[in-house]
Amino acid sequence: MSPKHQQASTNKIQSCDWSIEELPGLSPEERSQLLNCGITTTGILMTQANNPAAKVALSNKLKVNLNYLNKWMALADLARIPSVGVQYCGLLLHAGVASVAQLGNIPTHRLHKQVLRLQVATMQRRDLCPTVELVQQWIHQAQIIMS
Repeated sequence: MSPKHQQASTNKIQSCDWSIEELPGLSPEERSQLLNCGITTTGILMTQANNPAAKVALSNKLKVNLNYLNKWMALADLARIPSVGVQYCGLLLHAGVASVAQLGNIPTHRLHKQVLRLQVATMQRRDLCPTVELVQQWIHQAQIIMS
């Protein structure tokens, strides 16, 4: 692939839309509640709760605490980034990154350090930490999606 073609392709990053069943941190009951309300993908979740009033209405409809819905929204937002997806959105949220906008504005070295600290504290494993290059890719793709 020529550099020109690579440049063109990086400017066309598409937000990812995942099955709600793939979103991490949801219990089987919570997945069922979302599916029963017609929320089958992360994109639909983001659309249905796109403002504070809609979030409150959806949390009431689902009979869940608004904090849970906010967490699911943050995970769905981060999962939009192709290189993050459902594989790393939970890791980012636990490392203190709650949105694509926040991800796009954090320095690579700082985020990598936060993720490494989290991996060591929770798993006692440095080797499971994503590489600096992958963290840089997350940030770069977040910046493209935000623009």
